[in-house]
Amino acid sequence: MSQRSNRCRARKLQVSDGSLYPALHKLEQEGWIKAEWRTSDLGRRAKFYELTRAGRKQLERESANWERLAAAISAIVRTKEV
Repeated sequence: MSQRSNRCRARKLQVSDGSLYPALHKLEQEGWIKAEWRTSDLGRRAKFYELTRAGRKQLERESANWERLAAAISAIVRTKEV
């Protein structure tokens, strides 16, 4: 998980393992993701995470909140540019 997320986030956001795994654990406790130990493509035991139905609903709520916040900030920035 860590290696793949490092590749994906290299261009946009840096998240340390010390932040990533506690966040995943909290999401699992909330019931928003579920985790399962399986064998990876490299033949190693790895924990795989999947978004639950409740997690998808929460993601929709959080995305809507983010969109509202981003729109409000954009409106403020445009106002200051005028």
